[in-house]
Amino acid sequence: MGRRRGSNGYRYGRWRGGPDPLAPPYDLGRAVDEIGDQVLAGSGVREALRELLRRGTEGRRGMDDLRRSVRDRLREARKAGRMDGTLEQVRELLDRAVQAERRELFPDPDDAARLAEAELDALPQDTAGAVRALKDRQWRSEEARQAYQEIQDLLRREVLDSSFDNMKQALQNAGAGDVQAVKDMVADLSALLDAHNRGEDTDQQFADFMERHGQFFPDDPETVDELIDALARRAAAQERMMAGLSPEQRAELGDLMQQAMGDLGLESEMAHLDDALRQARPDLPWGQRGAVPDGEQGLGMGDATSAVAELADLEALSNQLSQGYAGASLADVDEELLERALGRAAVDDLAALRQMERELERQGFLTRTEGRLELSPKAVRRLGATALKRVFSSLDAAGRGDHDVPDAGATGELTGSSREWQFGDEQPLDVIRTVRNAVLRTAGEPHPAAPDAGPAGRRRVQIAVEDFEVVETERRAGAAVALLVDLSYSMALRGTWGAAKSTAMALHSLVTTRFPQDAIEIIGFASTAQVLRPETLAELSVDTLQGTNLQHGLMLARRFLARHHDAEPVILVVTDGEPTAHLLSDGTPYFNWPPVPETIARTVAEVERCARSGATMNVFALDPEPALVHFVHDITQRTGGRVFTPDGDRLGEYVVADYLRARKGRRGR
Repeated sequence: MGRRRGSNGYRYGRWRGGPDPLAPPYDLGRAVDEIGDQVLAGSGVREALRELLRRGTEGRRGMDDLRRSVRDRLREARKAGRMDGTLEQVRELLDRAVQAERRELFPDPDDAARLAEAELDALPQDTAGAVRALKDRQWRSEEARQAYQEIQDLLRREVLDSSFDNMKQALQNAGAGDVQAVKDMVADLSALLDAHNRGEDTDQQFADFMERHGQFFPDDPETVDELIDALARRAAAQERMMAGLSPEQRAELGDLMQQAMGDLGLESEMAHLDDALRQARPDLPWGQRGAVPDGEQGLGMGDATSAVAELADLEALSNQLSQGYAGASLADVDEELLERALGRAAVDDLAALRQMERELERQGFLTRTEGRLELSPKAVRRLGATALKRVFSSLDAAGRGDHDVPDAGATGELTGSSREWQFGDEQPLDVIRTVRNAVLRTAGEPHPAAPDAGPAGRRRVQIAVEDFEVVETERRAGAAVALLVDLSYSMALRGTWGAAKSTAMALHSLVTTRFPQDAIEIIGFASTAQVLRPETLAELSVDTLQGTNLQHGLMLARRFLARHHDAEPVILVVTDGEPTAHLLSDGTPYFNWPPVPETIARTVAEVERCARSGATMNVFALDPEPALVHFVHDITQRTGGRVFTPDGDRLGEYVVADYLRARKGRRGR
């Protein structure tokens, strides 16, 4: 709220100095969570953001709803009418003029009347040719003369209206002075466009032009670019309108337009103007055939051009809202077109979507690297926490604590109890219990010779070794966890990729936030294997990756575990198929389906190396196919691990629970 000083002090009113400085920050929690839902379901970040923008949020229409409304408008616009309305009107007026002239000539016995009738009989069959042939005729019938004059006036209005919107009304009862004003306007407009196309500063020239000819442009363009844009779009729409006619109709109407322009003395000026508009806006679809209205009612040239221009605008707007092209952005949507098509509320909905997109970056949830959107570490942490919360909501409460070594430790969480201090303990001292022990121990002992005794016999408390107590904490057994996730295309086909992705993010969040003394590495494997950062995993969407190279994944897992040799080594494998790829001696990946013996042999050899390093391997098989089950049972027996066959929706629960169980390790038993 702003305030203005009045005659009697201050007056308060609505804030008008831009965004409200006291407004609460834009709440992105719901938007981030909705993006997270899509990412955890297997989508990439860009796909998830695009999906959110398509659906809309917080009571605002999304791009899909806006585009659906535009498509409804398109269906209505296509029923506006036929393109040959002017040609139809000219034919009707021509028939009326000829019939009236014949009625006037019929009773006249003079040979001149018969000759005049013969001239009417010899008129060209096409409408434009007949109009041209009758141009210099000396009409005997006043009704015929008026009908032919109506043809001339109609063509003059419609031809100019098809080039300049609303010109029909301006020329409804035009006299010679009005026609001259149009000629002057066209001449000045051509000069303005020529100067603009030469790159000259036309601000003053444009201002002078609008002062002289502003009555012809009721939309009141504010800049020369706005003026050129409106005229160029209409000129391109006129071409599309003409292209929508049959060849015969196009030829006749084109001939009539040429005659009208010639009568007005504007034929060369309009041709020059058209060339200048093409030069100024070469990006418009000049000469291309597009959608045209196809209704029952005939439309005049001006109305037909307006209808075609509306169709073109709606089609362009629909394409902008679809965002289905490379490099699409909300900034591409033309607000003026949107408001014209759907009203101000639609522009407000678009503005809300744009604000949400901007705020996601400004508040640090999304980052843009080389034009690509990625989740920031802040958003990834929130995403992992969400995935972990979902997993724990499925776990039984009784099983959550099954990850502690029963003796005390210095690095765990407080248990709430304490015990007597023993030599070598590193736990924090329980100060309150230590002092209490000393007080209780010395309370009944006399101290007659105490030099520090006061008048009431008070003395200092002296603490002995046996008084000390330490707080108990839960000791955690450190673990190094390598989570191997299958990235092959079959994971997407079976609908298990989203569960695997969500599980990986949940486990990473659990390890990094609740067990910081543990280490975790996520390894994705398809034709080859790669270490995945959480940000990379969030962005990753399985496409057409081929192969299941578990051998390479286990190689990377061994290297990771070797860097943490003093931790409990744990390998967790999530897959839906037996190995179909391996690395050759030169490091080149080799793929074959069905699996060849060499692939199986190399993978088993890597399993044996993991077993010799002391790692336990548990496998989560997402497909009950017998060959996979037989293979994973074989490799887990070699490492002392186990096989789990969870449903996709319970994968996270199984993996997290197994990690909590496995991290106690053999050293903690």
